[in-house]
Amino acid sequence: MSDSTEQPKQSWWRRLSSGLKRTSNSIGSAVADLVTKRKLDRAMVEDIEDVLLRADLGTEVAARIAGAVGHGRYDKAISADEVTTVVAAEVEKVLAPVAKPLEIDGAHRPFVILVVGVNGSGKTTTIGKLAAKFAQEGRKVMLAAGDTFRAAAIEQLKIWGERTGAPVVAREHGADAAGLAFDALTAAKTDGRDILLIDTAGRLQNKAELMNELEKVVRVLRKVDATAPHAVLLVLDATVGQNALSQVDAFQKTAGVTGLVMTKLDGTARGGILVALAEKYKLPVHFIGVGEGVDDLAPFTAADFARAVAGRD
Repeated sequence: MSDSTEQPKQSWWRRLSSGLKRTSNSIGSAVADLVTKRKLDRAMVEDIEDVLLRADLGTEVAARIAGAVGHGRYDKAISADEVTTVVAAEVEKVLAPVAKPLEIDGAHRPFVILVVGVNGSGKTTTIGKLAAKFAQEGRKVMLAAGDTFRAAAIEQLKIWGERTGAPVVAREHGADAAGLAFDALTAAKTDGRDILLIDTAGRLQNKAELMNELEKVVRVLRKVDATAPHAVLLVLDATVGQNALSQVDAFQKTAGVTGLVMTKLDGTARGGILVALAEKYKLPVHFIGVGEGVDDLAPFTAADFARAVAGRD
């Protein structure tokens, strides 16, 4: 029995560590270059801080880790291995409080999950992968194609609906998103669905009218169920680096984000941005993605991510 439970974990770890290779290599090779040349001094600590900043770990975290590396080690030789051990330990400290599973509260039926984020962040694909995950758990899922601006997003969601056996509420391209959300929640209630996943248009932070529409969607959902939405997931693309911080800012104000999903960690050397987000916003991180496959979206665990970012096998 233990073999079958261990196997997926191991293969996910392999995918995670190889997905974060660009980030861990950028940290690891730079650190190795630094430590082979000289004993640890203030200048080296500053150089290590710069390396961590370039991986987008954020100023506070980079300074704290560099300080931890230097602690009690001045004028001594230090190995790259020792540095990455400290990096992994410090990163885990930042991430442990935000690594929280997405809890589906059975008291709310349907449990309404509003999925927000800018275009290209992987929103619609994430909804499909979550629908597959929930369906595997035996839950009855419904999807709502609320990104009415993009015909491609509507089609994409319909394909995921077929794949996962979840009905999809959709309207014609350009239809009113709030009206669609209202209809979808009403239908999900009538149909006794466990979960309703609602896609939304990829609102850019500077597009006030799109943000207004998102507020309207939330307002309209509350006419059907005063407690909805029960979760607001912000999908972030790791490759945008620092830009992710302003996206969290904007969506926090508009939609009251309850948790994060970070995608495309395999496409960047800036995977440290997740650490900067955790430090600044303290929002739960529910899932991370390191590829296109259904299994490439997995619950977020702090220790695994910290080890992978630091290149610790």
